[in-house]
Amino acid sequence: MSGNDRDAAVRRLLEQASSRSVPPEIHGEAVRRGGRMLRRRTVARRLLWLLMFAAAVAFTVWALTARPWVEPPSDTTPPLTGW
Repeated sequence: MSGNDRDAAVRRLLEQASSRSVPPEIHGEAVRRGGRMLRRRTVARRLLWLLMFAAAVAFTVWALTARPWVEPPSDTTPPLTGW
């Protein structure tokens, strides 16, 4: 099937689908469900941003208190004094 044939088949399917009517009660249900989905996505997105912010703050506090970039003192070799 070539590209032109596919395009023609898709156009035929779309034209046939548009001739059917949608029952009016489905529209209200779809709007209600869509609104609920949008609210859930918004809440989930806000919670994820809050979680990422809390993780960044926790990492910053840990880094400032633990200072992982500083080399720890050596515990195996005693300090050399009096040379």
